Amino acid sequence: MSPSADAPQDFSSRPTTLAGWLAHCEGLHPVTIDLGLERVSQVWQRMGVTLGTPCGSGEAQDTAAPVVFTVAGTNGKGSTCAMIENILLSAGFKVGVYGSPHLVHFEERCRVMGVPVKADELLPHFAAVEDARGELALTYFEFTTLAIMRLLALAGLDAVVLEVGLGGRLDAVNVVDADCSVITSIDLDHMDYLGPDREAIGREKAGILRAGRPAIVSDPQPPQSVVDHAQALGADLWLFARDFNYSGDRQQWSWGGREKRFNGMAYPSLRGVNQLLNASGVLAALEAMRLRLPVSAQAVRTGLATVELPGRFQIIPGQPTLILDVAHNPHAAATLAANLDQMGFSPRTHAVWGAMSDKDLAGMVAKLTQVVDAWYCCELPTDRAASASQLADVVRAISGQSTSLVRQQPTITTHADPMAGLHAALAAAGPTDRIVVFGSFFTVGGVLHEGLPRLNAPHLQS
Repeated sequence: MSPSADAPQDFSSRPTTLAGWLAHCEGLHPVTIDLGLERVSQVWQRMGVTLGTPCGSGEAQDTAAPVVFTVAGTNGKGSTCAMIENILLSAGFKVGVYGSPHLVHFEERCRVMGVPVKADELLPHFAAVEDARGELALTYFEFTTLAIMRLLALAGLDAVVLEVGLGGRLDAVNVVDADCSVITSIDLDHMDYLGPDREAIGREKAGILRAGRPAIVSDPQPPQSVVDHAQALGADLWLFARDFNYSGDRQQWSWGGREKRFNGMAYPSLRGVNQLLNASGVLAALEAMRLRLPVSAQAVRTGLATVELPGRFQIIPGQPTLILDVAHNPHAAATLAANLDQMGFSPRTHAVWGAMSDKDLAGMVAKLTQVVDAWYCCELPTDRAASASQLADVVRAISGQSTSLVRQQPTITTHADPMAGLHAALAAAGPTDRIVVFGSFFTVGGVLHEGLPRLNAPHLQS
């Protein structure tokens, strides 16, 4: 049972700051990841708030409630959420977004009307979760997710976009029944939790789908497990190349869905070879929800042209050019390599790399070994991270396997943190080189914690 409102409660030892609440959350559960919805569902019900309309309730969808989009996938989730958000904001709707993890500040995980919430605005929602959880030990992710979803549920919004943290079926956001589900690319990641292959991983991600409601799949080759689950469930399945598609040239692109078309559009402001796939899924989701969230062609054009999302192939002009990318698995690393290949010529590419030890480190390096000339392997401030020396050993092993007669063996150094790696790269780089910082949110966040770096090669500084 939830704590009684009449029972005396000791508030004297409760945190009074966001930092205090986050420290409290970190100490509640013995493990960092404990997938399952039982605990989260109990606390969500005890709090007495609702988000969206429960599926299977026998009721029609509540048109006064915000439309809920839930987004799952291996890569592309953040970009998809940001595009849905910005198009709807451009159309005049009130929108909130939950995503994780953050790059620098926890407040980045929740945006309302395009702006990260303030720390003080989160405090009553952390307190409400604490009141409701009683004897239940929540993980950090579960506790913080519930607090943010409560804020969004009470914010008077037209639409809420929820990004799945891990998998889908057992992720904390899945206590909410989405009005529209979106599954982006599916590839091998978090296999210890989600299964050994794409079929198993797809089955977990398909857990966010709901009977009778739109299920948008923007992966061009989705696992059969996703299609089978959607059909068995009776979801309204939208498949890329069957229900929606895009075409384009170097100047513009067009999109077509079941009934709507958008022609002659400028490319999304988010860079990268996969952003048209992400944007296509976004437009399918918006077409599917058009009766509740009507969006004009102008809102689509404006929303895609002005969307921003730090750390997703983010190019920062300077001498040398700086690229920030949270690519943290082989699929994302392959996309990063393709994006780097499409940039203009640079004499040398310097890579500042930090990554989690449970990732396919060799797979990531293998995708980039032909484009990187110097590796700056760095420590990260979390126990999950691989050490800089471990990363350097992986680079040496993969580089030693290269049979290229064109590229020289890369230089490999280790550094105490991402900023130290960036400074070392800058000292070695020429003004026309490029530096890419990648591998984890911790890596990119490590060079953003003092603001956006603006680089000048040493000999250009006065």
